[in-house]
Amino acid sequence: MPFTEKVIVSLSEARHLAQRLLTYEAVAGDNSEPGESAAFRVCAKLRRPLIRLAGVAGFRSLLSRALTLARAEAPSLSVVQVAADGSLKGLDELLSQTDKKQAKDGGGILIAQLIGLLLTFIGEGLTLRLVQDVWPEAAFDGRVSEKEKNA
Repeated sequence: MPFTEKVIVSLSEARHLAQRLLTYEAVAGDNSEPGESAAFRVCAKLRRPLIRLAGVAGFRSLLSRALTLARAEAPSLSVVQVAADGSLKGLDELLSQTDKKQAKDGGGILIAQLIGLLLTFIGEGLTLRLVQDVWPEAAFDGRVSEKEKNA
């Protein structure tokens, strides 16, 4: 398969996996702090294993790049910043300056960009294993079920 086709497939895979993670976190988020977005929870959960893999500076660079790419599609993310420790800051500003749907969409774009970068740099196998390690109770096998295809 030519490289350009693989990149397109990877972007599609990234968006699909990001949506699955966000959906899972939205359901699991019933017990979390009010107002905390699913996207911020996904980033926080991925932070620890990715810091072990790439170090704080490596993770911060990866998340900063994902945020830069996401801002091109969702300018409302301009208020979100990556802190020195790799955490995301600016959720309060994002929610106060945009409506809830726009903030949710921006978060989804950010997670899709982060997953896309992971697929590019560490590959599909390691990315899926990382996701399974972080969310062991969820079924993320990398395949789209018939139910999801028909949705």
